[in-house]
Amino acid sequence: MATTVFKSLTDTTFDSVQGYRQAGEKADNPQLKQALHQRCSQRENTLRQMNAELERQGDDLVTKGTMAGEAHQMWQSITSAFENGDEAASKRVEEGEDYIKGKFQEALESNQLEAQERAVVEQAYNEICEGERFGDLISKQYD
Repeated sequence: MATTVFKSLTDTTFDSVQGYRQAGEKADNPQLKQALHQRCSQRENTLRQMNAELERQGDDLVTKGTMAGEAHQMWQSITSAFENGDEAASKRVEEGEDYIKGKFQEALESNQLEAQERAVVEQAYNEICEGERFGDLISKQYD
């Protein structure tokens, strides 16, 4: 069975994929939509790697979002109704990327991951950092 920390990171990664999908739907600019779609695909790959580790450990795969993720997305959809589509999409991504990067960093600094989980998280962290830089970039561009 996977550690609680690894399972939580996988849940958050799933929520992140959903966040990218919703941001892509919200964006108006075709280039931003394309960039969000590409980042979503990369995050889906990260989720597949993490689910593969869950499967290796005999755990259930993460195939649905968390209650916290759903509540956050609902709140974002309410508040973004009053914003420009591109601005709302970029804000959603930037906030989400800051959150997930912090969560992965914290997990890597802890001693709560098994060796194989740590290897998967370290690999995923590279993609997470790319996503965080992307979030910063589009936030500046569309703010």
